Order: sequence, then structure tokens, then C-alpha cells
Amino acid sequence: MGLLYVAGVRDLTAGQEKTIVRKHNGLIQSTHLTHAFFSGLMTTQILKILRFGCLAGSCWLMLHVADAKAQSDQDASSDQPSLVRFELEKTRVTVYLQGELFTRYHFADVTRPYLYPVIGPYGDSVTRHWPMKQVPGEQRDHVHHRSLWFAHGDVNGVDFWSEGQKSGKIVHREFVKMERGMLQAHNEWIGPQDKRVCTDTRTLRFTPLEDGQWYLDFEVTIHASDGPLRLGDTKEGTMAIRLSPELRLKGPHAKGRILNAQGQRDGACWGKRAAWVDYRGALNGKQVGVAIFDHSDNLRHPTWWHVRDYGLFAANPFGVHDFESKPEGTGDVMLREGQSLTLRYRFYFHRDVLDADELQKHFEQYK
Repeated sequence: MGLLYVAGVRDLTAGQEKTIVRKHNGLIQSTHLTHAFFSGLMTTQILKILRFGCLAGSCWLMLHVADAKAQSDQDASSDQPSLVRFELEKTRVTVYLQGELFTRYHFADVTRPYLYPVIGPYGDSVTRHWPMKQVPGEQRDHVHHRSLWFAHGDVNGVDFWSEGQKSGKIVHREFVKMERGMLQAHNEWIGPQDKRVCTDTRTLRFTPLEDGQWYLDFEVTIHASDGPLRLGDTKEGTMAIRLSPELRLKGPHAKGRILNAQGQRDGACWGKRAAWVDYRGALNGKQVGVAIFDHSDNLRHPTWWHVRDYGLFAANPFGVHDFESKPEGTGDVMLREGQSLTLRYRFYFHRDVLDADELQKHFEQYK
């Protein structure tokens, strides 16, 4: 069928409104399409999502609809057959790995995009539920700690880490790619006066491993699109995950431990530089862990870690004055207009308690 442009996606998924469908070459008249029609299209033919975006309440979606048999033949010849599936919904993308829910990428009506839940090797969420969901026994601190996210607390003086009246927002503008285990999106960082501070392009790659283990590669390119950009020296950032209460070091349900690439453990890992950190523990009686690897090409590798005993786990290459008691501004990074900075991280969601040698092997494969 080729390329299709679908307008009014929000109405389409509601199954109630008229939607205009245009072919790439030529025009099909306006027609009423229901959610059932769209679901049927999804199940009977292979669908590649080329672009998706929302602006001023209007949503659009560009699709490539291929013949199902031809697409199956193409998949069969690929190195990675259909192990990862994306399901686009009104405000989120659900990610299935080998047919099982892994996570949902929430991109609309949020302070910033985030992933929630994040399902570990045994089917339990390794991240805290609050504030997305009320669960008994979870501490309700730091409302901005939304499962798994990327943000920073000082970007040209604007706080994109917290959620408050003076905080900035990271606003999703479009999906560039959503195919073969990779999701790519454009975002705008908007200050409290609705002034755009910068933009980013983020690429998420999902890789299933054996025994229900997974890699998530999270790459972010920050663009100084609106003038000079200062990424400020603060511990409040940057590539972050808030873990389940059972994985934390302290608290009524805590069963967690921390290990970094330098051999430091638990609370001694905060503010230290390391190529990787692993946070592990017993979750519902089964040993699981989350390791984050700092890519060797990253700014100031090996990075510093804002890793707390209450489950906050973040890589931060900027907060030098907090981590090393140096003068404020020591960790600032300046970009001229038109320049960009790319940061790459790998999350490894694993079973069991892995020793440093095993974790180092996984890091070596990534770096």
C-alpha cells in the first residue's frame, strides 16, 4: 500500500471521529474510520510508523503499510526477527519484548517523557510505582522520580529535574522512527515562560536477552538550537531510574545492595566516578538487578553517580562541585548555538547477583 498520512489520530483511536487519509501520491477523500478499522489494519498488515507528532491539539501519523507476506520474508532474513513490538496509543507507546510487556514510554500530558512500568526478568516492576500508581508501602517522596527518565536540574538556569511552578518541561514533538527494536523521538525543553531553551533527539533500543533479561540503550543528543546553552553543575540529574522499595538499601522493605566498577559498595558509591554501577536485591523473593553502563565516549567518562540508598540511581557528568566539593560551576558544560552533546547509557536488567567480572564483561561489550 505504500505511504499513508493519517490526520486526527487522537480522534481515530477514540473510534468516533472523521479522519482524513491521504496516500503519498494522490488523495483519498475524507472517510470515517473507527478504532476497529485501525486495529484490523494493525493485525492484518505490517505497519511501520515513520513519524508521529502532536501540536496545538492536532495529532498526525505517517505510516508505511507493507504487504504482510513481503514483510514477513524481510523479517525472516533479518538478524533480529520480530522480538520487539511497539504499540502506539494516545499518550504512550507500549513495548513488548518476545510477546511480554516490558515497559511503556509515556510521552503526552506529562512533565517529561518517562518509562513506566519497567518489568524485570521475573515479571515484576523493578521501578517504584508512585506517583503513577498508588501502592501500599511505597514512600511518596520526590514526585519527579518517575520510574526511568532523562532530565537535568540546571539548563540555562531552568530546572528540568523537579516538578514545580518554576520548573521546565520536556515536551514530546514527534516520533522519528519506531521500528525493529528502536524508538526515536524529538523533544523540546520549554522554560516556565513557554520559551524554548533547547531540543533533544533521543533513541531507545530494546534488546531481549536470555532468561527474561534485557538491555535498554538510551542515547540522548542535546541540541543548542536556541542560542548558547549551559548545562549546569548540579547533582540533580541526569540519566535516572527510581527503583522498587525492595531494592533500596534502607527502609521497611529494603533488601538491596550497590556495587560499582571500582569495587566500592552501597553508600560509598554516591558521588564516585565509575564506568558502571549495579543496584541489586531480592524482589518478591527472587534476585534481580539493574546495572547502568556509562559509554566510554561519553563526556567525562567515567561519570559520577548520584546513587542514593533510597532507590534513586542516576548517572550525572555535570555535578562536579556537589560530588567533589569543588567551586560551583566547575562541572558546567557550554555549547555554542548549533552545537550538540550526545550521551549514551545502557541499562542491563538481569537475574541473580552478578560479580564484578561478569558485569565488566557486559560493559566491555557495550563500550
